Order: sequence, then structure tokens, then C-alpha cells
Amino acid sequence: MHAITLAVADVGRSASFYRALLGIDGSGVIGTEYPSSDTEAGGTTAMFTLDDGSIVSVYGREDMRKDSGVALAEAPSTTIGHFEPSQEAAQAFLDRAAAAGATMLAAPYTRPWGMWSGFFQDPDGHLWEVVANPGGGDAAGAVPEQDSIDPESTTATQPPGS
Repeated sequence: MHAITLAVADVGRSASFYRALLGIDGSGVIGTEYPSSDTEAGGTTAMFTLDDGSIVSVYGREDMRKDSGVALAEAPSTTIGHFEPSQEAAQAFLDRAAAAGATMLAAPYTRPWGMWSGFFQDPDGHLWEVVANPGGGDAAGAVPEQDSIDPESTTATQPPGS
């Protein structure tokens, strides 16, 4: 996979969010000279090239519907996964998401197999999971960390409801 395009209500708002979240300068809205019509999609989009060369882009919801010819889901049906090398780095990414305007969901926690993760939604409701796997690339080798974070904080390591 080389790119993911997210259907959004407001390309400019989402471009601002993703610039802040991803720490990308200089990316912005392009293609405004290609407006949509009643039947044809427009060309307005924003694209962000990540360090690994993959692209995250945002495209108007109605334009994506016109382009694809299908009705789009109203609620999240997929999760965008973002892996970080440590729990601290994952928490920093979650903090950056919150500062950019994300809706933070349940507090992050360590799963029984050692993977630590937290969830947020972007301004259009796209669901993100931010993961730190202390066992490396193979979750089977992960060793759960002991509760090292204040249980009263929003970064609890226990699963919701436990």
C-alpha cells in the first residue's frame, strides 16, 4: 500500500489537523482550481508524504462519493494504525493528536500480550490506534510492562473496565 485517502467534510480543516498531527510543514490544500459540479468530483485535496514514502491524503467526502460511485460509510469501519518504538513515543503521538484537535477515546492500556495502545478520532471521526509493542515486531514475544504510570492519569495501563 502506498497511500490512504480519507473522506472528509472540510479539506482545509483536515489539512490543518494532519499538518499538526504529522509534524509536516509546507503541505496544504491543492487542486482548488478544479471545482466539483453536480455530477463530477472536484480536485481539491491535501497530501502528506510520510518519512517512509507512503501518503496520507484528505479528499472531500462528496467528491470521493462522486469519484467512486458508491455511498460512503457514516461511521468508522477501519482503524488507521500508527506504531511507535516505545510507550513514551506513543504517548507523545497521542498528546500531539489531542493538541491538534483529535477526540481522545478511552485511556491507553497494556494488553495481556504486552502491546500498549490508545485510540483517537480525527475531526471527521476516522479512528486511529497508536501502538507501542515492547516485544518488537512480533507481538508473541512481548512482555507486559508493570503498571509504571499513575493509575489516576489518563495514561493508565489497565484495560478499560478493569
